Amino acid sequence: MSVYEKNNIDSSQVKSHALAILVENQVGALARVVSMFSARGYNIDSLTVAKVTEDENISRITIITSGTRMKIEQIKSQLGRIVLVHKVVDLTSEGDFVSRELIFVKVKSKGEKRVEALRTADIFRAKVVDSTKQSFIFELTGSSDKLNAFIVLMKDLGLVEVARTGSVAISRGSLKIN
Repeated sequence: MSVYEKNNIDSSQVKSHALAILVENQVGALARVVSMFSARGYNIDSLTVAKVTEDENISRITIITSGTRMKIEQIKSQLGRIVLVHKVVDLTSEGDFVSRELIFVKVKSKGEKRVEALRTADIFRAKVVDSTKQSFIFELTGSSDKLNAFIVLMKDLGLVEVARTGSVAISRGSLKIN
């Protein structure tokens, strides 16, 4: 039984949200954001962070989390109270946005399975970034669903290891958060 079922919340009200958070690029900024989620029992499905401005020393944290509209508003409000946080934007609520992830997939195979792994990678437009006589490392970017589908297909073809970034997201159009 999920947390939502225990609290009698209709699962159709629970949606995934992409939050873009601008913070001062200081020691402890990420820890404060993550600890806020942890302390209140909010789950982080994906997290990425990188410095986005040199002159202002600002980093952008992209967090994918799930919740009801009310829960997401609570998260935004609580994040906004953290001193190092400059701005919080729910990209999901603001309108259309683009979101992508990156994965490296290591596949070890021989013979026909090796050829099939290359064919499958080609269909998904994955790049071979390393190759030995025994294995390949593929690089692939795309939506979470696309990457998950690729991983599932590679399992039968000798999947050895997966390294995955979190999602990065940006609003479409002229909306600018930083």
